[in-house]
Amino acid sequence: MTEHYDVVIIGGGMVGAALGCSLGDSGLRVAVVEDSPPPSFAPDQPHDLRVSAISIASASIVKTVGAWSGLISRRCCPFRRMRVWEDRGDVEFRSEDINEPLLGYIVENRVIQLALLDRLAQFSNVELFCPVKTKTIDYHAGGSSVELEDGRRIEGRLLVAADGGYSRVRQVAGMGVSAWDYRQHALVLTVETGYAQQDITWQRFLPTGPQAFLPLDGPNASLVWYHTPDEVRRLKELPDEDLLREVKAAFPPELGDITRIVSKGSFPLKRQHALNYTKEGVALIGDAAHMIHPLAGQGVNIGLLDAAALAQVLVAARRDGRDLGAAKTLLEFERMRRRNNLLMMTTMDLFYRVFGTVHLPIKLFRNIGLGLAEHISPAKKMAMKYAMGLNGELPRLARGEAILG
Repeated sequence: MTEHYDVVIIGGGMVGAALGCSLGDSGLRVAVVEDSPPPSFAPDQPHDLRVSAISIASASIVKTVGAWSGLISRRCCPFRRMRVWEDRGDVEFRSEDINEPLLGYIVENRVIQLALLDRLAQFSNVELFCPVKTKTIDYHAGGSSVELEDGRRIEGRLLVAADGGYSRVRQVAGMGVSAWDYRQHALVLTVETGYAQQDITWQRFLPTGPQAFLPLDGPNASLVWYHTPDEVRRLKELPDEDLLREVKAAFPPELGDITRIVSKGSFPLKRQHALNYTKEGVALIGDAAHMIHPLAGQGVNIGLLDAAALAQVLVAARRDGRDLGAAKTLLEFERMRRRNNLLMMTTMDLFYRVFGTVHLPIKLFRNIGLGLAEHISPAKKMAMKYAMGLNGELPRLARGEAILG
């Protein structure tokens, strides 16, 4: 027995689930396939290692699709200040400078995914297949079929790849990527601090790589330490007491008093961009389309914007009686997102290269640049809007507007 859908989304992570919610009540029949459900949440659990800095635009998407209450009923940390510095160059961004209540939220990835999956279950036109692995994916321009390992088979006019950087859908559809590895790894630590609560996220640049602080709710925080692969491996293998001493010695006084390391992990840094986001009958979103340097925490944000933009295009196509999987229809989505994503990726590459050099003229340039940004109001406000995801062409959901009707 084969079940027929208009849209089949492979991957029910944050981005795939967001697309499913964005298509809720749209009149389209949607399937979301996810092989690994997130563990359930309890307030007394330690914070997860994997967290994201959710921009105002991304928060608008989650709110507009109706999943925000599921997020804030678990836990998140709003931040109102953001500081960036190196040597004598220093700039602090404050939400009050642009008459905004806050700049964004630090949220565990699992919390975002759970909130979206809870909301997904409330739509009668969306069916979640979870947990189940895909056995085979048979891509055809006129419609694709997916065989699941439990024996069920589903097919749809449009196949959406939301299955991560090593996307199986992208490979089956024969869509290439350009990619390279950065010469850095990231050590990620969840820690307890001496502060009751913080509302600032900061990043300090060093020649070996940035150090970042992300506040979590209560006396908790996430630290990211970028360094060479060998040094990250060495640090990760240290006993917690020794690692705590190294963190206190290497991080600036702004870190405050770290009382305990709760958990630790590491990952290599890779840059990857699909040569095309779409072809007849298939579309790529999130990490399947792009993997970005995590320097400013924008990977999840641009993935959620992908989901919102694709949903907007598909809802409009259904309303106008156009073919959902037609190359011409899907190119509207690619035009909305590719240029903006490439700009964000290039900006992060520029930061990586400019702040990763010890060349004296470039050091002077970047210190002057940070100093000027602190004192030139228009430039500072523009940078804040950029970080909040409020620049460029935004999907309607990111502006807090419904796409149905």
